[in-house]
Amino acid sequence: MKISAHFLIPLLLLAAACGGSGSTDTSKSAGDTRDLGTPAALPTDAEISALVYDNFYSVPAGFFVDERANTDRSYTLHHVLDESRSYELCSDDFAVAMAWEEADNGSRNVQGYYVGSYENARYFEFVRELSYDNDIGNIDDVTSPGFARVFKCSNTNRDGVDRTLLSGYAGTLNALPLSDDSVREFAEYLWQFAFFPGSRKKVIGSYATQSTDSLQHTLQLAFLRNQGSGNCDLIEIAEWRFSANRANGQVGKDFEVIASFEARLDAGMPVLCN
Repeated sequence: MKISAHFLIPLLLLAAACGGSGSTDTSKSAGDTRDLGTPAALPTDAEISALVYDNFYSVPAGFFVDERANTDRSYTLHHVLDESRSYELCSDDFAVAMAWEEADNGSRNVQGYYVGSYENARYFEFVRELSYDNDIGNIDDVTSPGFARVFKCSNTNRDGVDRTLLSGYAGTLNALPLSDDSVREFAEYLWQFAFFPGSRKKVIGSYATQSTDSLQHTLQLAFLRNQGSGNCDLIEIAEWRFSANRANGQVGKDFEVIASFEARLDAGMPVLCN
């Protein structure tokens, strides 16, 4: 592995997810607590390449699994955004959240009829049955459920966040006092709505650190970039760090590529390149 001086150019786009999510064990367990400033040990290059090329692996054991992950049909999942589409809306008023979702449904390319609602400590959720044209090829059914969410401000306020930036202000966690678990769940929850270019993007580690003033959670990520026919693939290792102020719950995020190496598939098996 070599230290990388260049960065991926990832983009955080509109949240959407289809199907479920799975978790597979790795050499590093999720949620390990370490002393501040002590980096989590990375798996070896060979272990990382095995995870990146594994079509059935996405996140480590113990990583957040969404409540809708076991839906037995193809589905969509998103948060209702502000008019500028920069951040996810929040409200503690069910009627306001429902009105926002109704307007959101009316503006979407694929609209659906209202089925029901659900809520937990983090968000209101509105369920619709979406209707697709018969020639849509990426779903199994002509109709499928759509889940639209509005954060509860008493839990998560993302007002003013620029979702196109991987570093900067990430929102405020209002369910105080903060804990390692609440910051971890915030970081891991947001991961499912993050978009990065490239077909292979995996979480290889998830760990917490603390200081007197803040709680920090770091997602260790691996990205594969195809470098053209006959060339090895570039695998970049990044850390996405979320730091929450203990006193006011404000969260900052920082994205950094920390290393890279090259690998390829040989007869279906990952091989490191010199």
